[in-house]
Amino acid sequence: MRHTTHRPARRARRTAVASAAALTLALTAAGCGDGDDVTGPASDGGLSGKTITVAGVWTGTEEENFQRVLDAFTDETGVKTEYLATGDNVSTVIGSKIKGGDAPEVVMVPQVGVLQQFAEEGWLTPLSSDVEQAATRNFANVWKEYGTVDGDYYGVYFKAAHKSLVWYSPDAFDQAGVEPPTTYAQLMETAGTVSDSGLPAFAVAGQDGWTLTDWFENVYLSQAGPQKYDQLAEHTLPWTDQSVVDALTTLGELFSDDDLLADGAQGALRTDFPTSVQKVFGPEPKAGMVYEGDFVGGLVTGDHGKTLGEDADFFPFPAVDGGEAPVVSGGDAAVVLKDGGEQEAAMALLEFLASPDAAAVWAEAGGYISPNRELDLSSYKDDLTRQTAQSLIEAGDSVRFDMSDQAPAAFGGTVGKGEWKILQDFLRDPSDPKATAAELEKAAAAAFAD
Repeated sequence: MRHTTHRPARRARRTAVASAAALTLALTAAGCGDGDDVTGPASDGGLSGKTITVAGVWTGTEEENFQRVLDAFTDETGVKTEYLATGDNVSTVIGSKIKGGDAPEVVMVPQVGVLQQFAEEGWLTPLSSDVEQAATRNFANVWKEYGTVDGDYYGVYFKAAHKSLVWYSPDAFDQAGVEPPTTYAQLMETAGTVSDSGLPAFAVAGQDGWTLTDWFENVYLSQAGPQKYDQLAEHTLPWTDQSVVDALTTLGELFSDDDLLADGAQGALRTDFPTSVQKVFGPEPKAGMVYEGDFVGGLVTGDHGKTLGEDADFFPFPAVDGGEAPVVSGGDAAVVLKDGGEQEAAMALLEFLASPDAAAVWAEAGGYISPNRELDLSSYKDDLTRQTAQSLIEAGDSVRFDMSDQAPAAFGGTVGKGEWKILQDFLRDPSDPKATAAELEKAAAAAFAD
């Protein structure tokens, strides 16, 4: 998860209406997915030799893998690309580039709120009809909605995160004699059994407030349902609503039991996210489970040398109180800046990024899942990634974007403030969910009013 400072903006879940000049590009048939589809732009569109700049937060391996995607686009169209790493503060960097007359053509935006900000600043060009048609074919409508602001479609979601997974040590489960649970009540029973076997059930990364927002969002989405989730994300439903109190009460059952938490609540508050993964999959395990998204897999295999499906596994975040199992997601959307010089070439790139061909390039490299439902799942390198991607696709329009990433940063994305700080205080003392809900509402009201 990345949290980028941005001012509050209207939410993007509105009907998409594409408006932009149509591309003069031929389209080539492809058979990459489960049905007929169309690849990105063909190479005879008169774009060969043009150069566009693509900005994004990715560095290291992620940057290298995205460069493979850009290289595939160059091979297909002849359009050259230059990658600009922005760091996490995308808004500031792009704003400075625009002010200085050096705007990139395309930006990979890591948050709904940042996309909304860019649109409200007047920085974005609505996407062409060709891009919209490709997105309509290849993505569930929810992904178009999250890329839309005030009826204009601006953002193609190219990379997604699945943030509704509980990772566990098969050895710890074997020792306790338990199987992966399917309901939250069973999860709590399983946690108790694992703890009774001699290993605390959960490593919780309470030092990083964003992990606590993810815990809350999964419980809330399942327990309260998607309609209230949407209302709470927009702050049209107050945080003092009983549904919030109920979700905090449910979460408090875990946070209040030190036997279930590695090093207790106080220890959890001193544990950052990488350390929480280490406590489960490191050389000296201190817990049997850790909750977080599909990106845990990279730490498990890369930092701890585990083999997915053998000595590390996951199960879906369980359904709460008879609700549906939640699927909370995040993602990076490609947008076209109005001040970028090569608009036609930029639109061609977004059309390519909306295709299964582009998704397959990164899927085959690893460390990636795509919301593109036409991507052949065999493109993924391992079974667990394949299962994660399939779960995201099967969730369809029931997927909900990370709530804190939709909020003003002062509430949902700042260390020591807002939701992060209040949920850390709740982890420290979960005895009064109603008072915590009141604090959340006070902070949310102030942030959304700015």
